[in-house]
Amino acid sequence: MKVGIISFAHGHAYAYANALTQLDGVELVGIADEDKERGEKVAAQFNTKHYIDYEALLDQPIEAVVITSENSNHHQHVIAAAKKGKHVLCEKPIAATTEAAKEMIAVCKENNVLLQTAFPVRFSTPVIKAKKIIESGELGNIIAIKGTNRGTNPGDWFVDRSKSGGGAVIDHTVHVVDIIRWYLGAEVKEVYAEIGNLTSDYDIDDCGILTMEFDNNVFATLDCSWSRNANYPTWGDVTLEIVATNGTLTVDAFAQKVDVYSKNGAQWDYWGDNMNDDLVADFITSVREGKSPSITGEDGLKALEVAIAAYQSAEKNEPIAIA
Repeated sequence: MKVGIISFAHGHAYAYANALTQLDGVELVGIADEDKERGEKVAAQFNTKHYIDYEALLDQPIEAVVITSENSNHHQHVIAAAKKGKHVLCEKPIAATTEAAKEMIAVCKENNVLLQTAFPVRFSTPVIKAKKIIESGELGNIIAIKGTNRGTNPGDWFVDRSKSGGGAVIDHTVHVVDIIRWYLGAEVKEVYAEIGNLTSDYDIDDCGILTMEFDNNVFATLDCSWSRNANYPTWGDVTLEIVATNGTLTVDAFAQKVDVYSKNGAQWDYWGDNMNDDLVADFITSVREGKSPSITGEDGLKALEVAIAAYQSAEKNEPIAIA
């Protein structure tokens, strides 16, 4: 299968490119990046061709494309790919606005191409095991969930609202909301959020606390802040504490590690599975077999709606209902 990548603006592009090169029968045909220096460097790194114009890449005989551009550019890149019959794996958040996300989903359906949202945390072994425990009924009825997705401020275009659509809240809310939706089989019906700029000099939200009510009456809270400093052992975390009638279940998506302490401080030596590899392999399998993606464009939209509602809630200082 021949695959391309549009933009290395997002750091996840490197992991996805590496995953593609390790899959049997998959060829990374080219990389489109308007940043010539970055594009040429990355193309050399992955032994492929660089295109300045993403349309030129889409004109190649590829079956699928991975889109890892700035959030605001997902819309144009996904629609261009769909209109040329290319299946799409799109980085999260699926778009910067819900309107853009809805159009992307519609155009992909019109052109009969797959649209998968890149939520690699679904492929974390602890996260998968927790889902199996929940489905077994061992926990009983879930009452509430406390989640965190705390990370390091990535800077660059992530703090440019015109390109990102927002800061920490749009960046980190979507991961955990997707997992909770997946666990519960339910949708968020109301969001209350407090959002601020507390840890950096950038004019953008770097901290947020969300309270969500689901349509099955489960409550969830989420700390989605960029609160990890440069000396923290890793970029951040994804954790869940699930409170149910028969007990509690704690999930740490990145706990497959060894804590290493030296004169250079604390570091994590990660030995666990690779979520990004599994995400990309899952996408390629869906394309090959012509089946619906395991994580759909609609999943991306539902998670994005919660982040957008959080911003509205913080601005109005009141809960926001999601239709």
